[in-house]
Formats: sequence, structure tokens, C-alpha cells
Amino acid sequence: MGTFAYPIRISGMDGQRSVDVDATVDTGALFTMLPARTLHYLGVEPIGSRTFLIADGSSVEMEVGEARVTLDGQRIGTIVAFGQDNAPALLGAYTLEGLGLVVDPGKRRLVPSRMLML
Repeated sequence: MGTFAYPIRISGMDGQRSVDVDATVDTGALFTMLPARTLHYLGVEPIGSRTFLIADGSSVEMEVGEARVTLDGQRIGTIVAFGQDNAPALLGAYTLEGLGLVVDPGKRRLVPSRMLML
């Protein structure tokens, strides 16, 4: 599919601080990930940790927390992973699904999805 960057605003759940970042859209990543220092700056506190399989086949444990993501005027609370301080921002599948968006790989854009409630 390839990857592409998309502008998002991330903030702590209290909305006191926010930052704008160009996040790499990564449907292979479950959660949105940002550098830990960014999340700490926003006041996001870890609520636990999870073990993730990464692209090279190894496993890594990362803390997770809750933050708000704003994308194209839509805002949602989501789970975020605390990446290494030099890690790129990733926009993961959990956040995309919460916003009701899917990837149009041909045009490298996000489009509204058909929401199912079966």
C-alpha cells in the first residue's frame, strides 16, 4: 500500500496542551504512537503497557495511555503508545476506525468508511 503522512492534532484528555504533527498513516499499527516526550509534554499518563510485534519480527513493550486526536475537524479519545523519543508519529488503525475513516491506497488519502453495527 505504501505510507503517507497526514496532519493531526494530539492533545491530552484535558485539552490543556496540544501539538500538531504529520503522522505516518500506518494501518499495520494498532495504536497511534508518538514519542514519549511529546505525550509527557501533553500530560498524557501511562495507564498500562502492551507488547507489540514490530516490523523486524521482534517484540517490544511500550506504555500506553489515552489522548485526543483531531483530524479534519473530527475529534476522538483514543489509545496511544509511548514510542521512543526519536520515533516517528504513527496514525494507527484503532484511531482511524474510531474516526470512521479508511485508507484509499490509490489516492493516498483518508475517506469516510461505511460504519457497521451488526
